[in-house]
Amino acid sequence: MVGRAIVRRLASEPVTLVTPKDRIDFRRQAETEAWMAAQKPHVVFLAAARVGGILANDNAPAQFLYDNLMIEANLIEAARRTGVEKLVFVGSSCIYPKDAAQPITEDALLSGPLEPTNQWYAVAKIAGIKLAQAYRREYGCDFISAQPTNLYGPFDNFDLTASHVIPALMRKAHEAAQSGEPLVVWGSGRPFREFMHVDDLADALVFLAQTWSGEDIVNVGSGEEVSIADLAGMIARIAGLSGAPVFDASKPDGTPRKLVDVSRLKAMGWNRARALAPGLQDTYEWFLNHRQSVRGYADAPSTRQKQDDQQL
Repeated sequence: MVGRAIVRRLASEPVTLVTPKDRIDFRRQAETEAWMAAQKPHVVFLAAARVGGILANDNAPAQFLYDNLMIEANLIEAARRTGVEKLVFVGSSCIYPKDAAQPITEDALLSGPLEPTNQWYAVAKIAGIKLAQAYRREYGCDFISAQPTNLYGPFDNFDLTASHVIPALMRKAHEAAQSGEPLVVWGSGRPFREFMHVDDLADALVFLAQTWSGEDIVNVGSGEEVSIADLAGMIARIAGLSGAPVFDASKPDGTPRKLVDVSRLKAMGWNRARALAPGLQDTYEWFLNHRQSVRGYADAPSTRQKQDDQQL
């Protein structure tokens, strides 16, 4: 999702895009270094990662930790070896402590315990941040790190066993509208989350690549938050459901609140995040138009028999 958004954004820039024509396993050092040596890119947006929600993190902690560590380590080292002029490491707001003061400033990193439900992914992303900082200090590489908030948009993952909250809610709302059943949401609905359209993230990443050079990490978000209950209600209305969502409080909520402070990014001159409601509407329409081919949907068309695995 993020990679496609970056490609869409860069299409309007005077650049030559370098993307793998064949599948590259960036977990493999030799394969990664061979491809980078052949392409010799000037700028790298490191968005490759294994991602997923609460259930995916809980079921595959070793995969989340190993895969992400290998991907970022191999690409960052290969970028140094091939003389990449700029690298933008795409992190995540899950790097911050579970009980960090809100809104979360960049200096909250490593100031407290992580949220247990996504700690494996968070630890890997923190390692990527520190690796970029270390390469800047030791080798003088112009490598920077951006920490996006929760994302949504075209080409998201709609697999209920691995997706995040918005695509999971959209899929479940669509299926509920078809079946006449209620929309069932994991958790109490009380947690608050911040969401950003992936095309806005891509624009911010290009902006940072053009304007920012420093060791400090930069939060990227909309600056607005919404409760999971209100989010579920918005998506239910977009899907045409008449009944109210049903919340299964026996399931985990995840982090109670997660809103990033975007003051640093705004001070640099970027403040172009779209409002949530129209972004959700556009994304749901995209899902309806592409649902037979999107990741996680076409492979398993009948999912209502599964456990409710709404991801936060």
